[in-house]
Amino acid sequence: MRLIGDLQEESQAKRLGDLLYGKGIESQVDQNAAGRWEVWVLDEDQVEEAAPLFNEFVEHPDDARYARVARKGAAQRRRDRNASVSKRARVVDGRTLFYQAPVGYGILTFVLIGISVGVYLLTEVGHNDRLVQLLSITRYSNKGNMIPSEDMLPEVRHGQIWRLFTPMFLHFGILHILFNMLWLRDLGSMIEVRKGTWHLLMLVLVIAATSNVAQYLHRGPAFGGMSGVVYGLLGYIWMQGKFNPASNLALHPQTVTLMIVWFFLCLSGFMGNIANTAHAVGALLGIGWGYAAAQLADFGRHH
Repeated sequence: MRLIGDLQEESQAKRLGDLLYGKGIESQVDQNAAGRWEVWVLDEDQVEEAAPLFNEFVEHPDDARYARVARKGAAQRRRDRNASVSKRARVVDGRTLFYQAPVGYGILTFVLIGISVGVYLLTEVGHNDRLVQLLSITRYSNKGNMIPSEDMLPEVRHGQIWRLFTPMFLHFGILHILFNMLWLRDLGSMIEVRKGTWHLLMLVLVIAATSNVAQYLHRGPAFGGMSGVVYGLLGYIWMQGKFNPASNLALHPQTVTLMIVWFFLCLSGFMGNIANTAHAVGALLGIGWGYAAAQLADFGRHH
């Protein structure tokens, strides 16, 4: 999905949408924060064909040629909608993230959600200390979060590698797990549907381990949650949509703004004890990974 431009008048934007549909190009018209009407082309392969049509239409929006094709397009759209053959049903729309779930769900995404919910219930919302300790990055005393440097991750160093990842399944409140699972559902599914299950698994494991270790080194072992992974996936999709539109991964600017505001709200301390280091490291890793992958894809297309 790609934005090809915006118009001041809603009627013109919708007429352009009908014109594009008449040419076999499906689009979507949305109003942005500035009050202008954005025109988005759903199929990346048709952007090159749609862009010149947009420019010509802007120059002569009332041209009779465009009006005829637009009427035909509107009629065809109604027929297609009635026949339920709209291509739009097969598009993962990242711009509606968190307002409408993306079409298609990933198996791994729901496995991760299922494990998180199961752990949440088994740990009795974090009150089952025995199980929490088993899944934490290392065992720790409730009387003191920090541990001596010479005792860094003793269980991991003795083969309990799972502890690098399992803190992501620990949640300590209903809002904590609810928001994390909603974001994981949308972000994880988007990546899994577009890039594949193994790609998502690699992202999740690397981001989880890196953000968990960073949080441990900075604040100690008493933490948990999927937030570091979620911020990593958000950063990855953000960079892919910005620098590699062919990936079909994209976020609405309002979604990015919302997550940035939430990040700094957590950082302020008003939200209580939050794993801010995991958030920051996860986001930076996702941004770096997404940008590097976009540059590699661009290099591959030109060589």
